[in-house]
Amino acid sequence: MAVRQRSFWGWGYEGEGPSEEQRRAIAGALAERFGVDAPDPATPPRLEDLDLRQPRLSPPSSLEQACSQSPYERALHSYGRSFRDVVRGLAGDFGNPPDVVAYPANEDELCSLLDWAGDQGAAVIPFGGGSSVVGGVEPAVGDSYAGTVTVDLSRMDRVLEIDRESRAARIQAGVYGPALEDQLRPHGLTLRHFPQSFEFSTLGGWIATRSGGHYATLYTHIDDFVESLRVITPSGSIESRRLPGSGAGPSPDRMFIGSEGTLGIITEAWMRLQDRPSMRASASLRFTDYEQAWRAVQAVSQSGLYPANLRLLDKVEAALNGAGNGDDHVLIVGFESADHPPDAWMARALECCRDHGASHDEGAGATRGDQAGNREGAAGAWRKSFLQAPYLRDALVAMGFISETFETAITWDRFEQFHSGIIEAVNKALADICGGGQVTCRFTHVYPDGPAPYFSIIAPARAGAQLQQWAEIKAVAAAAVIDLGGSITHHHAVGRDHRPWYEKQRPDGFAGAMLAARAEMDPTGMLNPGVLFKAP
Repeated sequence: MAVRQRSFWGWGYEGEGPSEEQRRAIAGALAERFGVDAPDPATPPRLEDLDLRQPRLSPPSSLEQACSQSPYERALHSYGRSFRDVVRGLAGDFGNPPDVVAYPANEDELCSLLDWAGDQGAAVIPFGGGSSVVGGVEPAVGDSYAGTVTVDLSRMDRVLEIDRESRAARIQAGVYGPALEDQLRPHGLTLRHFPQSFEFSTLGGWIATRSGGHYATLYTHIDDFVESLRVITPSGSIESRRLPGSGAGPSPDRMFIGSEGTLGIITEAWMRLQDRPSMRASASLRFTDYEQAWRAVQAVSQSGLYPANLRLLDKVEAALNGAGNGDDHVLIVGFESADHPPDAWMARALECCRDHGASHDEGAGATRGDQAGNREGAAGAWRKSFLQAPYLRDALVAMGFISETFETAITWDRFEQFHSGIIEAVNKALADICGGGQVTCRFTHVYPDGPAPYFSIIAPARAGAQLQQWAEIKAVAAAAVIDLGGSITHHHAVGRDHRPWYEKQRPDGFAGAMLAARAEMDPTGMLNPGVLFKAP
């Protein structure tokens, strides 16, 4: 059986994504929509044609078995998978690859790698699945380091221990999402954390970036599942006590959750698990008025029902994803349980929505004992589009379009002004910079005190100006988010791309405290410089 290989320049596996016929159909439809000529998609680069810089470092013989300097590994670890990364990768621009890619099999090898890299004056880039869309794993560290070592933890990928009574497991950080669920499934357990990057991201990456996952309410972030952590820093190891809760000062776990590899490298975590759901209910509701739609979401979010899915798609977003006809805004509501039929919860949620003008098909929300409901109707169309979106984004890049997303969070009392302000600012930027384009919005996560709006942008780009125009649009969108009181990121992390606006959001006193913590754990600043904090 042929082994699938990850694309070294784009998302997912080589050869996957839209077919040639589908790409040309998409290009024609977008060209008609924006009044431009249909582009000829660019040809993906070949590994043998890359001109990679010669490595500046060579691992010692004691670490050779854990390291690679092959062109494929260095190219694969040069970028994450943001729009900017894919544009450069597609163009064959790999001018700043890591000098060494290391695959430690255990903590002893990891400690030896950190010691050697420190002696060499090298920067170390912790690497999970490489799915960062914010410049979180790019070895762009400036000239203050002798080279870069990317540390890929994918060999540390096992569930080490399961506490069935407490419903928790001790898990190595390098395990990918599918492999983690495969190891938990025989025990009837699940972490139930499914970010869009699930197939190509790891537990350690989720924790380091404060990943947002499957649940639209209640259990929204990986934070909710972390029971304790083990972290290796250049100054030694740190392990928090495993407890269901504690009031003993600031939580040490929370210091590392979201630290993006700048304080230490997460190697293990005790994670809270759940019994695998066996009963599900899903419904798609339609609204003609957008305010009525988000008011319905607000009502459900404040009802204490806590649906697993509560995603509102504006009418354009719904049409693009095949979940609507372009006339109605669509709300997808879902409940699931391993303990009880969710009928009563769904019935009350539907009632809340009907109070705000929702319509839905007869029989919507019926409980199913399988996952069929998640794959049918508007919910199924949205799910399929959601999983294929990164492949489609790469195809759009090859066609010369700008395709970008940004997500945030805002309280309900400010949402209406926030939403209209973002749409107005971005539409103006698209018109000024690209001559047109469109921006859509959906809710990915919802809280009793506010939603997490997720905006998608698509626009035609001038030949050779994709990155310049993208940067200009991103700057406008990010500035609008901060100026209107939102968060610069809700679940995509900070990385290098968001840092200028993160610095405006982050309190100065907290920044000083974090720098002091970093100086204690990473005295030379070798870990992921330029992420969260400016590189030396």
